[in-house]
Amino acid sequence: MNKKSKSFLEKYLNNSSPTGFEKSGQQIWLDYIRPYIDEYFTDTYGTVVGVVNPKAEYKVVIEAHADEISWFVNYITDDGYIYVRRNGGSDHQIAPSKRVNIFTKKGIVKGIFGWPAIHVRNAKTEEQPSLKNIFVDVGCTTKDEVEKLGVHVGCVMTFDDELIELNKKFLVGRALDNRMGGFMIAEVARLLFENKNKLDFGLYIVNSVQEEVGLRGAQMIAERIKPNLAIVTDVCHETTSPMYNKIESGHQKAGSGPVLTYGPAVHNNVLNMVIDVAEKRKIPFQRAAASRATGTDTDAFAYSNQGVASVLISLPLKYMHTTVETVHVDDVDNVIKLINSFLLELKNGHDFSYMK
Repeated sequence: MNKKSKSFLEKYLNNSSPTGFEKSGQQIWLDYIRPYIDEYFTDTYGTVVGVVNPKAEYKVVIEAHADEISWFVNYITDDGYIYVRRNGGSDHQIAPSKRVNIFTKKGIVKGIFGWPAIHVRNAKTEEQPSLKNIFVDVGCTTKDEVEKLGVHVGCVMTFDDELIELNKKFLVGRALDNRMGGFMIAEVARLLFENKNKLDFGLYIVNSVQEEVGLRGAQMIAERIKPNLAIVTDVCHETTSPMYNKIESGHQKAGSGPVLTYGPAVHNNVLNMVIDVAEKRKIPFQRAAASRATGTDTDAFAYSNQGVASVLISLPLKYMHTTVETVHVDDVDNVIKLINSFLLELKNGHDFSYMK
């Protein structure tokens, strides 16, 4: 990761891009990849696509999702307290004592998730945090005062946390799920350009919106691009930290390489080629199994357009959907290396069909 890449990563991750409100993050991402692509386009809901070799008939997608979990203002009390509802899979248990940024037409309004002091709580009867009792305090004492700040029902808010490093090995922050994916596919585009690697097929670098509410952005853009192949990158659970059940969740360790998933939506011929490339280039990798669905944009691409050969390359992530999502820098580098190496091995027109 060079200085320019690191600067982009920090700017991109520290920016808020809630599901349905991804515009500012998408602009940062597009500005970064623009020198490395031939053209770009966007769709109605904000997915951004950078294209290399746009006239090529054979189309290959590398994809991540741009949105992050967040909260909506749902109700404002007469005393000026704000109750919320989820925008995506936001975790109510981590909310108390967190700071938030509320996005309004007048700008960002600062707030906090308040919580009663431990001194006044009865350990035997105290309530656990839930959507029924967590609340945001913006320093107002009336509903009218809150609304004068520009806050109203429907305003979106994110936790106020920024990227840090741990022990020079780990990156930590909110929304690494999945803007680390956006960073990694952008780096693939940069490396292809700077190394003057010429592809003989069309490459579509896709940063999709609205994954956190049902893979919606990927669903829309897959129908527009109509790709022959989709390589999706997202995060998966790192399961070696405390309180994970490996019998249920498998064994995925940060620092041990990208995770390659087996499952119905993952095309075995593509997956086997990815594994061959990893072994040939000595890129470490891990394996995981999905039951019915991967729960990622892989599912949207795989089942679009009468079927698109698709594969999932995941980044092990600790503490998913918290403000301290954590990834190992070696895994980030190896995901980038694996996608880049696969593209260099891929031949124009390659048919991944099971039966020919």
